[in-house]
Amino acid sequence: MSWQPQYRSSKYRHVFGKAATKENCYDCVPITRSVHDNPFCAANPQFLAVVTECAGGGAFLVIPLQQTGKLDPHHPRVCGHKGNVLDIKWNPFDDFVIASCSEDATVKIWEIPKHFLSKSITTAAKELLGHSRRVGLIEWHPTASNILFSTGYDYKINIWNLATSESVLYDPVKTIDVHQDVIISMSFNTDGSYLATSCKDRKIRILDARSGKVIQESNCKSHKASKVLFLGNIKRVLSTGISRWNHRQISLWDQDDLSVPLQQEDLDGSSGLLFPFYDQDTQMLYVVGRGDGNIRYYEISTEKPYMNYLTDFRTYLPQKGIGVMPKRGLDVSSCEVFRFYRLITIKSLIEPVSMIVPRRSDSYQDDIYPLTPGGLPALTAKEWLSGINKGPILISLKPGSETPHPLPRIPDRVPTLSDSRPKTHQETKDQLTGSGIRQRHEFRDENILKRGGEEPNDGKGNPIPNGLDVFECPPPKTENELLQMFYRQQDEIRRLRELMNQRDVQIKQLELEIKNVRNSAAGH
Repeated sequence: MSWQPQYRSSKYRHVFGKAATKENCYDCVPITRSVHDNPFCAANPQFLAVVTECAGGGAFLVIPLQQTGKLDPHHPRVCGHKGNVLDIKWNPFDDFVIASCSEDATVKIWEIPKHFLSKSITTAAKELLGHSRRVGLIEWHPTASNILFSTGYDYKINIWNLATSESVLYDPVKTIDVHQDVIISMSFNTDGSYLATSCKDRKIRILDARSGKVIQESNCKSHKASKVLFLGNIKRVLSTGISRWNHRQISLWDQDDLSVPLQQEDLDGSSGLLFPFYDQDTQMLYVVGRGDGNIRYYEISTEKPYMNYLTDFRTYLPQKGIGVMPKRGLDVSSCEVFRFYRLITIKSLIEPVSMIVPRRSDSYQDDIYPLTPGGLPALTAKEWLSGINKGPILISLKPGSETPHPLPRIPDRVPTLSDSRPKTHQETKDQLTGSGIRQRHEFRDENILKRGGEEPNDGKGNPIPNGLDVFECPPPKTENELLQMFYRQQDEIRRLRELMNQRDVQIKQLELEIKNVRNSAAGH
């Protein structure tokens, strides 16, 4: 029998990493020099947050995603902690809410202004005071709103319900006390019913997320786990750590049996911590090492071999930490399936790296963008605490699949004889332009009513557009004021573009109605 090579058919064999150009990076960022085992970076479609070096307490920066280039040295900070900030996480259901934990044994919830940080934030929206020692890790629940897990050096996991009016919370709704050492990693499964943890005793535990009951516990002597990660809904758990020969190692486990790993792979003899990231939509695993200049990625399957090495992204600059963009913030027009934000301390630089599937067509690729978790919670905090489990609400990433504002309804009226005459495209557009102006004024009036019923004016009865007097307001004096005006104009341009798109749809609808009226008139 002749030997035949075994080739795997995969859409992701040729995925490559593309680093952003210099002007699309974030330069002059004072990245923290802390040696804690956390990524120190968090991203969402609106902002990029990074823990920064700060004297006298802890702080982190919140940078608008489109504000690339050199960072202003006086950029506002979020600086309410009395000790170093150890971890930050964005709320998955609110892009303007972020949680942070610190060496001062507190967890704080911050609300970020929707336009721009004009000054540093020192007062948190909520403060959680349930730990006796420093808090090293926080995680938001993946499907329930306002549920936050925190763990510290008191070996406990606290579950917090933030759906309260109190600004300071002293007692969590549940405390899980089953660990004998410091917890260094937490990960939820898809619906948030199970919680996987890794501890400094190098054991992996799978807990019931509500009760804290230990369901599975590893006792493998050949693998000392550091980070642990649930791999979506395929009932697999991945851990990174070191082998008995002090080699960096990744291990794949069966969720229902942690006695023996399904597969192990030794990587190298370096000492940097390995951070695993998993993309459930493409079933790709990314492994990022602290102090490394590369990103390895694999494809996960449910049959042997479970982990299939693809390739790695290489650069000569080592990363201190890493941030990941949620799927709803990716650029689908360039076939981007994952995006990292590498913290490069030696250059004071944050470098975006996009993972791209090479395709010749510019159209939307349905096969690499299945339905993915969106920005809406599936459960309230009360429902989850009562015992209900539910998977995430899925959305499509196809442009136009979700309409943020419903199309305005065309008014019903009795057709006249003049309506039977076919209108030209220009006449239809002129007619809609007038209605668009009226609708724009109605839209502004609604916003005025929401703000309290008063329209900003210049003192002489003349309205000020967008709250600014274009003629009497002095030009911006600082870079922050200039950026604030720039982002306000960008919002206005984006809103006008949406309005123009709605007008185009109305034009097509009216032309179709005219055609139908002509056909019915010809039939009679």
